[in-house]
Amino acid sequence: MKRIVIIFCMLITPFVLTAQYEKMLETMEDEEELLENGKLVLRFINAETGAPVDEGTVVIDKIGEYTTDMLGKAYIELPEDGTYALEFSKEGFITAIYPFEIVAGTIFYNRFSVSPVIEMGAIRLVLDWGKSPKDLDAHLIKEGDYHISYQDMHNSRDGSAKLDRDDLKKFGPETITVKNIDEGATYTYFVKNFSDRKSPRSKALSKSKAAVRIYGDNQLLKTYTITPDQKGTTWMVFTIEGGEIKDVNEVGNQY
Repeated sequence: MKRIVIIFCMLITPFVLTAQYEKMLETMEDEEELLENGKLVLRFINAETGAPVDEGTVVIDKIGEYTTDMLGKAYIELPEDGTYALEFSKEGFITAIYPFEIVAGTIFYNRFSVSPVIEMGAIRLVLDWGKSPKDLDAHLIKEGDYHISYQDMHNSRDGSAKLDRDDLKKFGPETITVKNIDEGATYTYFVKNFSDRKSPRSKALSKSKAAVRIYGDNQLLKTYTITPDQKGTTWMVFTIEGGEIKDVNEVGNQY
């Protein structure tokens, strides 16, 4: 029995080490942008406009408190590998907690799109991603009514939903705001890989480090991160039915 266990461990270890190594390489690609003078750089972006957010307060448990500069950057001493959480706050913005991960002495993703305060009853849907693909597109469909995206409708006819920002040059944010959710309607939110739209077997979308955050009631309600190593050009993120958010989180070739 012991021999079987040893052989099994020997077989599985290379796969585990390979996955860790690939993840390390992926994070190291952005190392020059993530480190300045030996310090870790965290960037904070206005989810509605794409502008840097200065004079924001960043508190990281057991590490310290920092203030963002004119470029929306906060510089922290590089912590040990692990998962951490930071709290971002600034007057006029939604206070929220964002997790981040340090791998091989650098951060897996260092950009955080933070949302200005929104009206009660409204929700804001924010898409961020990495260096590639260059162009991901957010889509929100209200069944039987509207389809908000860069190529369909930027504003709903009744003014209740709009595309705040379309990003064409990687990273995001790409943002949609809905003033009020119709509890009798069904909504579908998904992300399309526009850059590789003609390559249904591409894994570029799943490797994009894409994350979608839902803000509502002036708090961060949910965060979705894309599952890596999946083929497809569409990430079906969630639906809203009866006013309730329902997880989907699947990569494929729908729409």
